[in-house]
Amino acid sequence: MDFYSKNKITTTIKTEALALGFSACGISKPASLKEQELYFRKWIENGYHADMAYMCKHIEKRYNPFLLEPSVKSIVSLLLNYYPEKAQPENSYNIAKYARGNDYHDVIKEKSVKLLAIIKEKTGANCRFFVDTAPVLERFWAQQSGLGWIGKNTTLITKEFGSYVFISELFLDVELEYDLPETNQCGSCRKCIDACPTGALEAPFLLNSNKCVSYLTIENKKDLPQFLKDKIKNQIFGCDICQDVCPMNKCNKSHSEELFFPSEEFLKCSNEDFQNLTEEQFKKLFGKTPVNRAKYTGFMRNIRFVSNKENEKKN
Repeated sequence: MDFYSKNKITTTIKTEALALGFSACGISKPASLKEQELYFRKWIENGYHADMAYMCKHIEKRYNPFLLEPSVKSIVSLLLNYYPEKAQPENSYNIAKYARGNDYHDVIKEKSVKLLAIIKEKTGANCRFFVDTAPVLERFWAQQSGLGWIGKNTTLITKEFGSYVFISELFLDVELEYDLPETNQCGSCRKCIDACPTGALEAPFLLNSNKCVSYLTIENKKDLPQFLKDKIKNQIFGCDICQDVCPMNKCNKSHSEELFFPSEEFLKCSNEDFQNLTEEQFKKLFGKTPVNRAKYTGFMRNIRFVSNKENEKKN
């Protein structure tokens, strides 16, 4: 493929991605990542993945995109801003920002399917898309695509949208114009590390999931550990603390994706309403949102834990 064709197809893909509502689009060249794989295997050996056994599977594919898709020649990274316009009331039970609207998997899938069809029609390229549906290094490829850098809290941080972005990828079978990787710009800042209430960020770029409030209130299926009583505040699903304190999130642009707007029913729920939530009400409120991942039993476990902690303080 000559330079003109590469330039034309690259421009087409980026233009169409933005037209469909994606916030940013970058492209990188696939490669096998031996050094990163060794680091990840050590992270797993140390048990930092907690009970997330799925992270131990398909490690080779995670670090070698050619095993996942042999024909891949370009990785297109797509970002979708989800920063909400309005914050939850300070004393209300808190749900992580990413989970207040419709499940991002469904929203991104709809956009990606449309983008794939356009790419196929206009360029003839074949491609697959992924959004948490395969062992793909989303943050790494986004950084290689010039969209941001992986911060000390292990999230992708962008100059324009901070860290409140969803990431997805397209694997294409054509060579495109590749973007330059973004350099890390955290510098000496360690606000995320210092703000983590449980010390889950044990060092820059090192997350111990066993201590992470997000893991413990979402993926964890056991009772919440007692050490959380002195650490957790009002988080009943996920945690945004390490992102909220990041200087790059001080001037966030609010998203404009209607499907990410929380429902009126959710916004009207008081802490007492949450405490008395029935399973039927839970399904109505959260059936289409990421909160459903915790299931009714996990969600109510979190609420009981937080409410009991509050009662103990009063007594």
